[in-house]
Amino acid sequence: MELFSAAWWSALMAIILIDLVLAGDNAIVIALAARSLPPQLQKKAIIWGTVGAIGVRAVMTVGVVWLLQVPGLMLVGGLGLVWIAYKLLADQGGGEHDAPVANTFWGAMKTIVVADALMGVDNVLGVAGAAHGAFDLVIIGLLISVPIVVFGSSVVLKLVERFPAIIQIGAAVLALTAAKMIVNEPMLDSLFDGPALPNTAARWGTYIVTVIAVLVGGHWATRRAAAPT
Repeated sequence: MELFSAAWWSALMAIILIDLVLAGDNAIVIALAARSLPPQLQKKAIIWGTVGAIGVRAVMTVGVVWLLQVPGLMLVGGLGLVWIAYKLLADQGGGEHDAPVANTFWGAMKTIVVADALMGVDNVLGVAGAAHGAFDLVIIGLLISVPIVVFGSSVVLKLVERFPAIIQIGAAVLALTAAKMIVNEPMLDSLFDGPALPNTAARWGTYIVTVIAVLVGGHWATRRAAAPT
């Protein structure tokens, strides 16, 4: 992907939006993890925890980008991202966040790093898919995601509370990213790759059906969860 081209900027915007919509839960859990520490140690734990989180997420992201080059895994990753996009909508208004409470600086830092590694899989997969193998975008997405997760919990929550449509837009972007991963799976080239009308119809049909299925399915799951029993 050519640097600073229209496709590059489009992928970067998708990565930023993915980072925003997936950062909320991670940021909340990380903030809760060190809540029992004195204020000066909370700040120190978050800063050094961020350094560790950057390292862990860098390894995860590069690993995912490499794995997505293996035949068949682009399809698996795309299907996994469809599920993540659906859960993003279906889990709205869920219950309380449970997080381990750390009472020491090293305990809090370990919790932050482990929480980011365990909960950042969805973010890593989304960024890797949106970047289409462009490592400059992967690095930018990594640099953007960590401060949002660690420092931006209140900002993310306020944005989502003020503009609920961000969740729907973000889920649609994730769904479209997932569809692109599926379409770009080398094993499915005979179905999607080519200028012929059936290939074009298959590509656009996959994009449209995936996005609509995620939005409609997520909306239905949210309404069902909110309905009185």
